Amino acid sequence: MEKYNKILKNLTELVEKGFFTSRDLKKAVEESIKFKLESIINKLNLVSREEFEVQKKVIQKLQKELNKLKTNKTKKKKNG
Repeated sequence: MEKYNKILKNLTELVEKGFFTSRDLKKAVEESIKFKLESIINKLNLVSREEFEVQKKVIQKLQKELNKLKTNKTKKKKNG
């Protein structure tokens, strides 16, 4: 939090001195937010929709195979 207060203080000083216009400030804040958002997203290890759908299909296939194996095992116990 202290880090953000320092950044805001520095930006405020630049605006007061006329080095930054409101447009520059807006752009700097937007870039800072975008950078932070990208950083957070990268830490979450998110996947694309396409990768998600592929993994979903693989899991569904494995679930069907597992259910099939369970059914076969149950049948063998009953017959054996």
